[in-house]
Amino acid sequence: MKYINKKLKIESINIQNIAKKFGTPAYCYSYKQLKENINNFKKNFKSFSPLICFAIKSNTNVNLIKEIKKFGLGADVVSMGELMMAIKAGINPKKIIFSGVGKTSNEISYAIDKKIFLINAESKSEIMEINRIAKLKRKKIQIGIRLNPNTDAKTLNQISTGKKENKFGVNKKTFFEIINNFKNYKNIELKCLSVHIGSQILDHKPYEKMLNVVSKILNQTNHKFEFIDLGGGMGISYDDNSKKLNYKKYNIAIKRFLKNHKSKIIFEPGRSIVGNIGILISKIIYIKETEKKNFIILDAAMNDLMRPALYGTNHKILPSIKTNINSKKTYEFVGPICESTDKFTTLKNFQKLKEKDLIVICDVGAYGMSLSSNYNLRPKAIELLIKTSKIIVIKKRQKHKDLM
Repeated sequence: MKYINKKLKIESINIQNIAKKFGTPAYCYSYKQLKENINNFKKNFKSFSPLICFAIKSNTNVNLIKEIKKFGLGADVVSMGELMMAIKAGINPKKIIFSGVGKTSNEISYAIDKKIFLINAESKSEIMEINRIAKLKRKKIQIGIRLNPNTDAKTLNQISTGKKENKFGVNKKTFFEIINNFKNYKNIELKCLSVHIGSQILDHKPYEKMLNVVSKILNQTNHKFEFIDLGGGMGISYDDNSKKLNYKKYNIAIKRFLKNHKSKIIFEPGRSIVGNIGILISKIIYIKETEKKNFIILDAAMNDLMRPALYGTNHKILPSIKTNINSKKTYEFVGPICESTDKFTTLKNFQKLKEKDLIVICDVGAYGMSLSSNYNLRPKAIELLIKTSKIIVIKKRQKHKDLM
């Protein structure tokens, strides 16, 4: 996005024109940024050519997933619905990994029938269930074990997944028990060791610590893992002051790891692929001035973008037209939903605003639409893909009659 003649544009399309034609709130995704993100990710790790499986949970739009698939990416899924969506988007089942702590028998059965690449198991009970279902189907399937490396990713507690108090994966003791008793499971092949320590990680050091833990574990077992799944979690900059993850140092750490452990690396990126490709265009309904606060009431709400309410995070907000006239007031940007948590951010010295103005909430491509809901029976927003001067509707706006 950039301002041209004080008007904000996404690629070559004016934000005002998008709102006029398609209404608000509206999710818009930049194809150019998507392409750049995928190519940069591949470039950073090209020395060992990893299998890259896009984390479907970060953005579940089938048409966007189709675009991602064209770059040769596979999929990381955590539910039967996500698996169905990945297959509908045309992703090769041999590039699909099924993660998650609570896969049901139906989900496991469906995954086996679809002949996906790998099921990453997260408990002894799950392994037993996979083996039981595979035996009934007279099939032998590939699985991974997710190890909980007890590594603090130094991120939000709500999105930490690699500490011992988190529900994910198995500890070292259980891991070795599974390996030592694996001969009892006749219908599964143990192909992969999987780890994933959290999300929105901006420091390479937790990854280095994770790799050291995995290396020590591997040195204590004779089992040869064909694949090491390092998960995802690579963060993006949500504001101008955020540091950026040093991919070069992470790449060096992985290459050092691979000198001692000859395995194929798997990544499951989501946010780093789609996070900064998306914006949410919203219109100011009312400006409500009170003794303590000045509320900017938007037509977008927490049902459209849940992250601020759920995690207490901030997204950068920009005016669609720059005026260079700043207000001395403090603005609190909120939605119309009947919850005090329906709040996006509070800003000082922001541009002076008036009712009916358009604003843009930035970096909503990951966990924006995928976390959206119909709370307060609000229809979901339209989704648009911007390709230079072309606007493609990739999901129509819901109507009230759809909800009724």
